[in-house]
Amino acid sequence: MNAPLITSSFFGFIGYILLVYMLAVIFSYTSMLIIAFIQLGKERKLQKNLSDEGAVDFIYTQPVTIIVPAYNEQEGVLGNIYSLLALQYPQFEILVINDGSVDNTEDIIIEHFNMKPIRKVVNQQLETQPIEAIYQSDMHPNLLLITKVNGGKADALNVGINVSKYPYFCSIDGDSILDSTSLLRVMKPIMESNKEVIATGGTVRIANGYEIQMGQVVREGLPGSAIVIMQIIEYMRAFLMGRMALSKYNMVLIISGAFSVFSKKWVMQVGGYTKNTVGEDMELVVKLHEEISDCKEDKEIVFTPDPVCWTEAPDNFKDLRTQRRRWHQGLAESLWLHKKMAFNPKYGSVGLLSIPYFLFIELLGPVIELAGYAYMVLSLFMGEAYIVFAGILGLLFILYGSLFSMASILLEAWSRNTYPAVKDLVRLVMLSLTEVFWYRPLTLIWRTEGIISALRGKREWGSIQRRGLSEDRE
Repeated sequence: MNAPLITSSFFGFIGYILLVYMLAVIFSYTSMLIIAFIQLGKERKLQKNLSDEGAVDFIYTQPVTIIVPAYNEQEGVLGNIYSLLALQYPQFEILVINDGSVDNTEDIIIEHFNMKPIRKVVNQQLETQPIEAIYQSDMHPNLLLITKVNGGKADALNVGINVSKYPYFCSIDGDSILDSTSLLRVMKPIMESNKEVIATGGTVRIANGYEIQMGQVVREGLPGSAIVIMQIIEYMRAFLMGRMALSKYNMVLIISGAFSVFSKKWVMQVGGYTKNTVGEDMELVVKLHEEISDCKEDKEIVFTPDPVCWTEAPDNFKDLRTQRRRWHQGLAESLWLHKKMAFNPKYGSVGLLSIPYFLFIELLGPVIELAGYAYMVLSLFMGEAYIVFAGILGLLFILYGSLFSMASILLEAWSRNTYPAVKDLVRLVMLSLTEVFWYRPLTLIWRTEGIISALRGKREWGSIQRRGLSEDRE
């Protein structure tokens, strides 16, 4: 065979590989969309407000420690604390962990909440960087500030676990705020499961463009930035489709570190948060799944769509790149650390289905999709037959990258009535149809960079500029 013929055959073979891959991805996402639709349809019939009122007086309500790791969060920490103080929950404490901030985070909290130094015995069950001081608010006795030597987010969370006094803890990012009923709703699966549920996570939504005062959303509205709106669409797809479908079969590997609740006993049992990864939230969830299987315990980790955590999204390409590189590197590191679980029947559906899904579709997906974009460009020089093939592949990319996003928007509007304004809904749908042409290729490149960073063993969180959500900051 001559060289051109070999090249042509190889090029055609690669095309078929890409086509089969995209069909498998579309099948996976279609299945998750159908499962999410059925689940949301059932929950849509429930009267959420009435169930909240009943749950407040539920005799088995468990006290919760809320842990807020904060590093240079002076822009958003007041709104965060205000939202936590307003939570409708019978008994909780708030621990703000100042992880060696070099801005005014500590001074703002001390001054605003009249914090005074206290002496407190801490049971050092998890090894962490030293605690320098502990403060308690005169205004809110359940609010504590712990100042420590910088050690990273995982280390700060481990300090919070050591200091906490309650059997469950809720981790929330320092730049995020909660709806007043969020903690109650995220705890309901735990309260109603007779301790079979050991971790839960709620929905994270983007608050850029919203009016927020004293840690509460007072006016909703889409932001003007296209890059932020695309992230809103992404979050809908990830939470409503992906996590809800996987959660139904106890296969969820990610519950957002921005808002999640864990059994302290089980987290202690697996050694707390891992410090040698940039994806400590996913790493903890995978560790818990592994421990559950190793101990042959019938425990669950669930995602519940009702509790809402509002967070600030990057509003420029530089910060978004930093975030996506870090997220994907964390995914790669967690899958590598737990590679023995992949395709291992000992770990049930997590080992046989969930981890392979995250490996081949979530982790390697960016590399394969970028190869697909390159294939479509090269097809222009390979003859008419390949152009037709590339056109089919391009249509599959549009179906995967845009139509599923559009479906997520409509699912969110139908089930949650999040965007009652028709103009907002139309704007979201129209922008979602452009995703495959500009936004998705960029995120694919950044996620591929995350894989490269993981292969190089380079662990850097990177810094993202925060503008703050609340208008009442000082």
